[in-house]
Amino acid sequence: MMEPQESGVQYSRWSNNQDEVSMNVQASESSGCEWIYTKLCTGKLGIAMKVTGGIIMFWIIFIIGYVTSYYIHKCK
Repeated sequence: MMEPQESGVQYSRWSNNQDEVSMNVQASESSGCEWIYTKLCTGKLGIAMKVTGGIIMFWIIFIIGYVTSYYIHKCK
């Protein structure tokens, strides 16, 4: 038999017509992939990772293009 998950949703209405919904979810429900994503893909570290990845991809494509064009235009 499955036990119900312990998560609560709280809804409150302010007097100035603004709605607020709060969700309390256990930390064990978030997966490791979400934790890695939040650490590596957001904030200053995320920006640094994207810039580094872009530079690495540029050099990989540059080298592949250089080697390919060398063999295509090689004098026989």
